Amino acid sequence: MKLVFPKGDIRINKKRAAIAIVLLAALIGIYIYVSRPRKAAPELPVVMVERVLNEDVEIFGEYVGRIRAQQFVEIRARVEGYLQKMHFAEGTYVNKNQLLFVIDQDQYKAKADKAKAQLNKDKAQALKAERDLERIRPLFEQNAASQLDLDNAVAAYETAVASVSMSEADLRQAEMELGYTTVRSPLAGHISERNVDLGTLVGPSSGKSLLATVVKSDTVLIDFSMTALDYLKSKERNVTIGQQDTARSWQPSVTITLADGRVYPSEGIVDFADPKVDPETGTFSVRAEMPNPEHVLLPGQFTKVKMLLDVREKAVVVPAKAVIIEKGGANVFVMRKDSTAEKRFIELGPEFGNNMVVERGLLAGENIIVEGYHKLTPGAKVRTVE
Repeated sequence: MKLVFPKGDIRINKKRAAIAIVLLAALIGIYIYVSRPRKAAPELPVVMVERVLNEDVEIFGEYVGRIRAQQFVEIRARVEGYLQKMHFAEGTYVNKNQLLFVIDQDQYKAKADKAKAQLNKDKAQALKAERDLERIRPLFEQNAASQLDLDNAVAAYETAVASVSMSEADLRQAEMELGYTTVRSPLAGHISERNVDLGTLVGPSSGKSLLATVVKSDTVLIDFSMTALDYLKSKERNVTIGQQDTARSWQPSVTITLADGRVYPSEGIVDFADPKVDPETGTFSVRAEMPNPEHVLLPGQFTKVKMLLDVREKAVVVPAKAVIIEKGGANVFVMRKDSTAEKRFIELGPEFGNNMVVERGLLAGENIIVEGYHKLTPGAKVRTVE
């Protein structure tokens, strides 16, 4: 069977097919346009910012110091003799005027007794001379004695009085030497071991006069050296090291670190600074006084000294990691209100811990970039994270 379509229907079908093809091509084009990869919008660099603050900043210097006793006294024999007794335990605490040693006293007692006898003899002669003068004087007034007799009586009396004075001085010296045979501590403190054995001949001319040493270390002195540059910087801050200034709310003080790394709980006050600089080392000596009631600090010990040099009130402070040090100076990136980064030059002050003081270039309240500034250029837009 053969099908025959009318001519008009065939034309309509062709038109519809063409429209369908056009619509299909349009849909395919739209799909391809929508599905094609697009370039992403550039992301802004992310940075971390911190607000600039005003703080009271303590500026410290660190030095190597040596501890010494406040008083260190050598106990020496002042007279010749054999050492007989020792009245202390070595290394213990002794009181002031406590008896320490006894030197053989026999010869000094005999010398004192002799001087006392001579004094008594001279006193008797002086008494006789005085009585003779009292008898001669009225006889001279009655012309019963000559002028020569009176002069001889006066001379004899004055000679006797002088002899008494001389004998009294000899007795005092003998008693003083006798007193030197008992050696006492001139101060309270810890005594060292004895330097000589009992029975040894001691004295100034024997070569063995040093008997022991007494150390007073309830308070110790810390000696350390500072550079001439430290001195100039302190002068710039109107701080005179070694002198107390009651007008300041703070004083130069020191803390020390013990051998085990612990910080000693008490603070010391700087009480002396050498007025001259050592030309060989370029440093000057400084001394601090520190309490040592428990005798933890030992004389002769080396220690690390941390000294308060200055207190900067309401200083502009920034983290050290935010500062960029370049050949032309130091600068930081400051965050503007329009979220752009401004590279600003600053003048740095002292560094303490992980922070630095800014002398000029920044104000408190401004925001600075502390992380992420390495990828920035001046004026770049950034996204901040506090």
